[in-house]
Amino acid sequence: MSTSSPEAVKKLLENMQTDLRSLSMECKKKFPPVKEAAESGIVKIKTIAARNTDILAALKENSSEVVQPFLMGCGTKEPKITQLCLAAIQRLMSHEVVSEAAAGNIINMLWQLMENGLEELKLLQTVLVLLTTNTVVHDEVLSKAIVLCFRLHFTKDNITNNTAAATVRQVVTVVFERMVAEDERFKGIVEQPPPVQGNSNRRSVSTLRPSAKDAYMLFQDLCQLVNADAPYWLVGMTEMTRTFGLELLESVLNDFPEVFLQHQEFSFLLKERVCPLVIKLFSPNIKFRQGSSSAASPAPVEKPYFPICMRLLRVVSVLIKHFYSLLVTECEIFLSLLVKFLDGEKPQWLRAVAVESVHRLCVQPHLLRSFCQSYDMKQHSTKVFRDIVNALGSFIQSLFIVPNAGNPAAASAPAGGSGSGAQGAVQGGPGAGGVSGSLTTQAAFEYRGTWIPLMTVSVQGSAKATYLEMLDKVEPPSIPEGYAMSVAFSALLDLVRGITSMIERELAKEEEEAAEWRDAHPDQEWQPKPGAHLVWEEMVSACWCGLLAALSLLLDASTDETATENILKAELTMASLCGRLGLVTPRDAFITAICKASLPPHYALTVLSSNAANLSSKAYSIQGQSVQIISPSSESHQQVVAVGQPLTAQPQGTVVLTAKNIQCMRTLLNLAHCHGAVLGTSWQLVLATLQHLVWILGLKPGVGGALKPGRAVEGPSTVLTTAVMTDLPVISNILSRLFESSQYLDDVSLHHLINALCSLSLEAMEMAYGNNKEPSLFAVAKLLETGLVNMDRIEILWRPLTGHLLEKVCQHPNSRMREWGAEALTALIKAGLAYKHDPPLAHNQRLQLLLLNPLKELSNVLHADIRQKQLESVLQILQSQGDSLGPGWPLVLGVIGAIRNDQGESLIRTAFQCLQLVVTDFLPTMPCTCLHIVVDVAGSFGLQNQELNISLTSIGLLWNISDYFFQRGEAITQELEREEAALQKQAQEKGETLNRPFHPAPPFDCLWLCLYAKLGELCVDPRPAVRKSAGQTMFSTIAAHGTLLQQPTWHIVVWKVLFHLLDCVRRSSTTADKEKIESGGGNILIHHSRDTAEKQWAETWVLTLAGVARIFNTRRYLLQQLGDFFKAWEVLLDHIQSAALSKNNEVSLAALKSFQEILQIVTPVKDSDKPGDALAAMGVPPVLIDPLTASGPGRPLMRSDSLVERLTRYNGAELQAPPPGEESALEDSALWWSAWNTWYRTGTDSTRPPSGGTEKLSFIPSQPFLTALIQIFPALYQHIKAGFSMEDLKKLGVILHGAVSVPISSDASPFILPSYTEAVLTSLQEAVLTALDVLQKAICVGPENLQVMYPAIFEQLLLFVEFSCKPPQYGKMETKHVANAKYNQIQLFAPAEWVALNYVPFAERSLEVVVDLYHKTACHKAVISEKVLQNIIKTLRMPLGLKYACPSESTWKLAVSSLLKVLSIGLPVARQHASSGKFDTMWPELANAFEDFLFTKSTPPDNLSIQEFQKNEAIDVEVVQLISTEILPFANFIPKDFVGQIMAMLNKGSIHSQSPSFTEAEIDMRMREEFSKVCFETLLQFSFSNKVSTPQEGYISRMALSVLLKRSQDVLRRYVEDERLSGRCPLPRQQVTEIIFVLKAISTLMDSLKKTQPENVDGNTWAQVIALYPTLVECITCSSSEVSSALKEALGPFKDFMQPPVSRVQNGES
Repeated sequence: MSTSSPEAVKKLLENMQTDLRSLSMECKKKFPPVKEAAESGIVKIKTIAARNTDILAALKENSSEVVQPFLMGCGTKEPKITQLCLAAIQRLMSHEVVSEAAAGNIINMLWQLMENGLEELKLLQTVLVLLTTNTVVHDEVLSKAIVLCFRLHFTKDNITNNTAAATVRQVVTVVFERMVAEDERFKGIVEQPPPVQGNSNRRSVSTLRPSAKDAYMLFQDLCQLVNADAPYWLVGMTEMTRTFGLELLESVLNDFPEVFLQHQEFSFLLKERVCPLVIKLFSPNIKFRQGSSSAASPAPVEKPYFPICMRLLRVVSVLIKHFYSLLVTECEIFLSLLVKFLDGEKPQWLRAVAVESVHRLCVQPHLLRSFCQSYDMKQHSTKVFRDIVNALGSFIQSLFIVPNAGNPAAASAPAGGSGSGAQGAVQGGPGAGGVSGSLTTQAAFEYRGTWIPLMTVSVQGSAKATYLEMLDKVEPPSIPEGYAMSVAFSALLDLVRGITSMIERELAKEEEEAAEWRDAHPDQEWQPKPGAHLVWEEMVSACWCGLLAALSLLLDASTDETATENILKAELTMASLCGRLGLVTPRDAFITAICKASLPPHYALTVLSSNAANLSSKAYSIQGQSVQIISPSSESHQQVVAVGQPLTAQPQGTVVLTAKNIQCMRTLLNLAHCHGAVLGTSWQLVLATLQHLVWILGLKPGVGGALKPGRAVEGPSTVLTTAVMTDLPVISNILSRLFESSQYLDDVSLHHLINALCSLSLEAMEMAYGNNKEPSLFAVAKLLETGLVNMDRIEILWRPLTGHLLEKVCQHPNSRMREWGAEALTALIKAGLAYKHDPPLAHNQRLQLLLLNPLKELSNVLHADIRQKQLESVLQILQSQGDSLGPGWPLVLGVIGAIRNDQGESLIRTAFQCLQLVVTDFLPTMPCTCLHIVVDVAGSFGLQNQELNISLTSIGLLWNISDYFFQRGEAITQELEREEAALQKQAQEKGETLNRPFHPAPPFDCLWLCLYAKLGELCVDPRPAVRKSAGQTMFSTIAAHGTLLQQPTWHIVVWKVLFHLLDCVRRSSTTADKEKIESGGGNILIHHSRDTAEKQWAETWVLTLAGVARIFNTRRYLLQQLGDFFKAWEVLLDHIQSAALSKNNEVSLAALKSFQEILQIVTPVKDSDKPGDALAAMGVPPVLIDPLTASGPGRPLMRSDSLVERLTRYNGAELQAPPPGEESALEDSALWWSAWNTWYRTGTDSTRPPSGGTEKLSFIPSQPFLTALIQIFPALYQHIKAGFSMEDLKKLGVILHGAVSVPISSDASPFILPSYTEAVLTSLQEAVLTALDVLQKAICVGPENLQVMYPAIFEQLLLFVEFSCKPPQYGKMETKHVANAKYNQIQLFAPAEWVALNYVPFAERSLEVVVDLYHKTACHKAVISEKVLQNIIKTLRMPLGLKYACPSESTWKLAVSSLLKVLSIGLPVARQHASSGKFDTMWPELANAFEDFLFTKSTPPDNLSIQEFQKNEAIDVEVVQLISTEILPFANFIPKDFVGQIMAMLNKGSIHSQSPSFTEAEIDMRMREEFSKVCFETLLQFSFSNKVSTPQEGYISRMALSVLLKRSQDVLRRYVEDERLSGRCPLPRQQVTEIIFVLKAISTLMDSLKKTQPENVDGNTWAQVIALYPTLVECITCSSSEVSSALKEALGPFKDFMQPPVSRVQNGES
């Protein structure tokens, strides 16, 4: 029921009247004035009630009068009356009917009562009611009321004191509440406050409203009072305590913060009054240092006073909490002071209270954030937040190090140090007493002998203080052991919890906003507010070091599982927060702490120690104290639960794990499990630690990478307690789950995890290098596990994962490590291929290639075990996924094909198995684009040299593959062409050209080309067997399937395959080694014709050349349609030429066979028909038996048959007939001329004699080779005769001459020369003559212009004729003559000797040909003008001159008969052309020839019989007869000199006498009487002048006479001399006959002269005749009667000359 309701008013009026009545009753006797007043009051009230409707307002107006009786009543000081009055007044107050004036009166009355010490409690009650029910009391009145309450607080009565204190508190509150209410009323009205002067004038309150003014004055005076100054407003105060003042200040600040925040005046008070006050009061606490003697300071230091200090701290807490934003600078000072109070030198109670205050701050994360923003993030400002955290940290450290404040030794120990001095002091001090080594059940911390119990101090998250609430205590309380530690511990945990939850809430909010933003603006990037992050980061940066130092220490010291759990949780949340904020160093530091705690103490782990080193270098200094990262104490009293082997490279030994280690390990697992996403690079620390723990616990990886408890392989076994044994499966399970949960990490974090595992694995590998310890496979196993669970996004982690396994693990020297690497890699690949990806692999080509790629990369690993694993997995993949590999085929094939020779047979075998599987089963399923790779791979197996059988088998595979191509040709073509079109399109889009091998050819043809190219490579393999097999396969394939190729592709086949192969073979053959190969390994014998590399290569060369030539032959019409057939032809000819010129008989001969084949001269001989098998057995290379003899010597193949017939004849029926009109193409003269040039070059080079000396053994071509070479010419000539010129003829001559000059080796000569007795031509010589024969026949039937060649042919033949006397020299080579070669034993060290052939039969045959030919051609212009006759004579002159000295007797005889034949034809021609002078030079030559022959210098052999001699003489006579019949009768057509020479010769022949010297030879020499006689007769015949009919004839007879006379003179003279000398001995008969003959001839001559007219006779002749006379006279003394009678006849006719001398003049005229 409200006080203004009618009932209430009615009741009030009644009560008032009752009160007044009671009052008048009480005062009736003693105090009449009061009674009167009371009664008039009753009247007054009634009047008011009757007159006014609003009774209460009227009452209030008249309240002074209404109250008056009661005030007077109080004035009586009579207790009963006073109580009654006070009650009535209170009733009025409570109905708010007291006016301001009345209130003033009431207060004055109460003040009097107070001064008289009456009704104190009632007074307080009345004041309270007055002030609380209404707001009429103001200004001085109000201040009086307040002072009154204060005065009552300091009475002697305890109850009054306490009540007064409570009242003061309430009154103060009321004053401020009024102000708040007043502000509330005026809230809507905005007023301009007048500008405030910036002075501390307390009367600047004029701007305030009434209630505010009261509050202001009150607060100001409270400050004055606490500061022990006089109050301005509370006049009448007598005493006051600081403690109470501080409490009041605290309550106002705490309850009405908005007053101070909204009103500048109040803020001003805070700043100018409260803060300086607090700082001033703090001073004793600051200056005081425990334990320092006061003597040291100049003035005695006031000791800290607990009540004040504690209240100050409370005020500070409030100030900081509420007015932090106003008092930034001041708070900085307060906080710094607070930090100082935590110092070790301060009294324990002070530190405890300070810690409580700090705890209060720690539970207000938003406040902490403000600190951070206002101080730590400002330049040049104290890092307050950091200092607070660090102070807490060092406080906790100091508790462990200096537990006993009263102990001087401990106090002087360096703070924060753990020196031995401090240690000793600690253990000796009373604080250390009672610590037993046994485990205690109470939760506690223990570190280096200091044991501190842990109490429950407050609920988590609220700072419920104990000592800050002890407002009644005056003396400092004693602090129980462990209290400060427990508060500090809670503060730390709350700090961490508060900060992390605050920041995480805000982060979550930010992420939400980001998500909403992204939904709204999908195209834009969300920008977070930068400020927030900076603050969070700064907060964490500021606090992490201190936190970490403290938490690590506590973790190390903790003996209680719950505490440990809390510490770990704090570290974990910090780590996670740092991770989320991206602060790497702190994150790593916290994680390192957890890691270290998980491992045994002092465990050497590089990752951690390097991190710790970074941290310990950051020992933070806080006002002279350093916070150190304390290393774990080794004497930890923990329960040992496991003993194991360290993984580190420490000295062998064991390490122990405690329950706490395991607890930490679980936290670590939890961290990794829940916060994996923010770990980033710290994964490394986490995983490294886990790896070591796993190792110590003896967990080993099993299938799929999961770890199972296993036994350590070496050293003492791991010891595990049952406690941990039950944990192990759980741990191993969590470990696996940890990596399974990696599937929930985002991509970046997953990468961090993978990187960490990789570097961990690197470390494990480092360790496994030096020693043979079992390596730690943790990392590899976990990489595998992580890969397997992330199959759905395998792409993003595949590269780093497989890259590491490939490059590092699989290459490791430790086999166990390698094996696991390969296991992991292959398992991942197989799993990846088997996983049901979305989209499936078949549609995701890139992924499939990505998965298979590492399998291929494994090929680069050199270790055989890895390759074995790789190939086994390929085999498995083929068997399981072979049909669906699709685009992955190239990689798989790449793996199979990555074999190398150094990999050993077993690997090559495994790989080959895979290949065989592919070729047999998978060719149809793979994309056709991969077929060329299959070819390559098969080829590479052919090329490996470890296992010959595999090489040969793989060549077989190539043949199978070619069959597959052939059968599936159309399908393959279509698929390849589709593919090609797609590629072409791509290439065009990119603007590139399509780049693939053999590009212009269609794709299917390219496949064939790849196959041929591969076979081509195999054809030049170092092993003869492989070469042979490959060569046969290649030529067979081209023969069998070549029809599939398109015409342009043939171009590539010819150039890139066949010619390329020929080049390679040629190169290899020419450089092959000539060393003898001992045996083919094992007991295989090598035939001597193949016992050097060179000979083996020769076989290859032969095969290859033959194969190519055959292709040219069989596919001629096809190849000729190619544009550059001529060029190809030239190249082929060049190969044939170089082979023909090779220094190997087998090759050179085969080259000529191929030459013949491509010229289509000869059908290739079948194997069974090959000649020379018997010879081959004797070591003679088979000779190509003259293939031309079949068509008769000199008769080349006729070209009548059509081309088509010929092609089919040579090549069986496999050729289709070429289109008509190609006849001409085949006859293309350019081709033939090219062939001719090749033939010419080959001939020239092979027959050119060696230039060097004899000591250098040159190669000399074999006879069969030369024969074959020359035999090619006639056929070739048929095609080029139209253009065959003199030049060509000369070239031919050089070659023929060269060929004939080549000697044969002495060991082959028996086979080439049938026997020494018969004169037979060798086949080579036959061929040479055939060639010339062909030529001359062609000239004979050819056009006129050809006949100029006759002389050249003669010249050539005549050269050969000379061989009869002068065998040709072959360079400077010394050859033995054939006669003595046979029996000559060849010495071992001498080079094989060379034998010059017996050239006589050849020369003679040539001579016959010459005569024959001259017979036909003597009258030809060319023959005449080129002086052929002269050349013939000149050539014959040599054998004629040598006569008996000729190598063979037949030679000169043939020469004579030939000469006679030739002259019988030639002389008439010569006479006929005498006038032209063309024969002028012939005559002297002829004369010399006669001379040389008839008067030869050679002597006949001793054993020449008379009959033989006479036969020979008959030949001489024949020659003289030729002269007399053919020459002398025609003297007028013949030059005079020649006739003279002939006459002189006849003269010489006609007189046969001996020379004066009697040598045996001459005596022995037989006379040619018959010959002399004929000569003389001839002379005589021509000396008779009567037949002279022409001057020319006269000249002949003159000449004959002169000769005859000269001859006679000589004979006579010689006779006389001989006669004189011989004395008694008769002269030889022939000389006597001669002289008689001469004498007869003289007489005959005289007769003739007489008969002739004198003018016909030359004067000279007369002179000569007369000159004979004296000689004749001398002969008279001769003793022979025959001579005498003849002399008589001769002297007789001289009388006719005797006449008297005529006069001189006449004589002169005649």
